Parts: sequence; C-alpha cells; structure tokens
Amino acid sequence: LRNQLLQLAVPLVKTHGFTREALARSVLSLPVPHERPLSDPAVSSLFGNGDEARRTLVDCWLDHAREQMKPTPAESTTPASVRDVLANRLRANEPVLQYLPEAFALLASPSSGFPPLDPVPGLKHISKVADEACYILGDTSVGPAWYRRRATIAAAYGAAELHQLTSPSTAYHFLDHALNATQNVDTSISELGLFGQYVWRSWAGIIKSTGVLP
Repeated sequence: LRNQLLQLAVPLVKTHGFTREALARSVLSLPVPHERPLSDPAVSSLFGNGDEARRTLVDCWLDHAREQMKPTPAESTTPASVRDVLANRLRANEPVLQYLPEAFALLASPSSGFPPLDPVPGLKHISKVADEACYILGDTSVGPAWYRRRATIAAAYGAAELHQLTSPSTAYHFLDHALNATQNVDTSISELGLFGQYVWRSWAGIIKSTGVLP
C-alpha cells in the first residue's frame, strides 16, 4: 500500500508540491477512494515524521522523472542521442519547476542539521540521471572511459538543470552548450570534478536564495 500511495502522490506534486498534503491526498486516488485524506499521524506512520515524509516523496518523484528519459514510440524511429534523453529529463521537471528548489533544499539538508548543506544527495541525483542515460543509449564503455562518460553526462545535466531553475525558457539551449563544453574540454576526471564542484556551489546558492535554508 505504501508504494501504491507514493505512486499516486506523484501526480499530485503538480498542484500540492512536495508536501505531506500530497501524500495525505493520495488515498483519494485509490481504485476505491477513501472518503477523506490520511490523517497526519497516518502520513508519519507510512512515510516518516516531519520533512522525512517529504524527502520520501521527492525521492519517489525523482525515480519517476528518470523513467521519462526513455524515448517515446514516435522518437524510437531514430537512435536516441544523449541530448535527447537529457532533454526528456529536463522536460519532466517543467510541471513542478516552481517546487524544485525547495525539494532540492530538502534533500541537501540533513535531518541532523549538520552539515548545513550536504552535496551527496545532489551528486547521487545527477549520477543516477547519467547512469540511466548511458543505459538507454546502450553505452558499452569500460574502465576509465566508463567513469569519464558518466561524469561528463552528469556534469552537463547538472549544469543544465541548474540553469533551468533560473531561466526555464533557455534551458534546452543551455543543455546544448553544456554538452559541448564538457565534451570539448580535456575530460579528465579531475577537471570534471572541478566542474561538478562549480555546479554544486551554484546549486547551493540557488537553494539559499529561495529562503528555504539560511
């Protein structure tokens, strides 16, 4: 039931954000709907206390968004490019774009409160996007090329998503720029790591600018 309710809560994010209310209202979409939303104690019991429930919803939404990277039947007539699958992933952000800075802030703020911003969830997010892109594209890289390929895609996607949060209308043009930039430099792991650090610092700046975190 928990997983079913999470899946039913995902479409509600468009109207209710990454909130406990979205989780509570998920039972209204069951095949046999409940008469009223879940109580707050029930939400806590199923999904976690306080913001932990919201983080659970964010993680489920991110999993769902990665599924949107696959080419549609109409797109499958020609081989997909890395640009195609990353653009599909950016497109999945559009219905909930206004809620994403707060969602990322939730992921980046540890329950313990220390450190103030934890980069690990954000890095995992873009790494999973890169892994999914490589799977869809049938990437067969091995050894250092395997890591370099994923680091390049993760860095490009992270930069494009960051840009999308502040300038949605130019996100796809910026994706093209980011892919060219990461592919044209001498893509050593150390240089891609520096680029990733730049993306993280900028991403953290956007999170703080929302006022969600001090």
